[in-house]
Amino acid sequence: MTTVPVPHRVIARRAETADTVTLCLEPVAAALPDFAPGQFAMVHSFGRGEIPVSVSSVQATGGLAHTVRSVGAVSEGLCAARVGDVVGIRGPYGNSWELWRARGSDVLIVAGGIGLAPLRPLILGALAEPEAYRRVNVLVGARTPDDLIGREEVESRPTAFTGVTVDQPAPGWRGDVGVVTQLLGRARFDSGSTWGFVCGPEPMIRATARELVQRGVPHDRVRVSLERNMRCATGHCGHCRLGPLLCRAGPVVNWAQAEPLLSVREL
Repeated sequence: MTTVPVPHRVIARRAETADTVTLCLEPVAAALPDFAPGQFAMVHSFGRGEIPVSVSSVQATGGLAHTVRSVGAVSEGLCAARVGDVVGIRGPYGNSWELWRARGSDVLIVAGGIGLAPLRPLILGALAEPEAYRRVNVLVGARTPDDLIGREEVESRPTAFTGVTVDQPAPGWRGDVGVVTQLLGRARFDSGSTWGFVCGPEPMIRATARELVQRGVPHDRVRVSLERNMRCATGHCGHCRLGPLLCRAGPVVNWAQAEPLLSVREL
């Protein structure tokens, strides 16, 4: 890891929604250490600053992809980047989804909104080794059809995605309408030997994780991402603290760790 941003060139740019883009990056010179699915980088927009963003793709060549939503000065600058522009990356930071723990078990992946991006490498990893896992279920929720990121990939892998739902349908939408937890009844999994992976808005994380536990999935087999608490990624600034957790302990943690913290209002 390095505390100095390493230059990466934008080699491709894909508009996901009206305010969200995916940037495919290649190192200008030496590559950073390998990232694992679930880990994050500090992504630097020169002249604006940096923000933590989980990887949405990891390439064997050292290249990365980051999906960024424009919500502030730094993310706005990153979303405005074009092919050929240079951004800074430092990392990898945090821990991973640890998909290897689920080998031989059912895998249940639940994504809400832009939370599909950090789960994408996990999904691709599970699908790449079908013999390693019993059943793989992927459930995706979004506010509207226009807010679905990676929509082309979802539609091109119909057997991989057990269900896709939106809160507010649009003309022509033929899919499910409602919260993503309502799709759990459609997924086929053995609760006692299932690993759950959840990422999205915190209300969705809480509702989904609690529902999985109620259905018999052990607390310590439900993994959630708490990326909003990531700041400097080195554990020095203190802004990342969520109770006893620092950014160096995240962003992915077991629900057994996260539940008592996310249950405290305004923590």
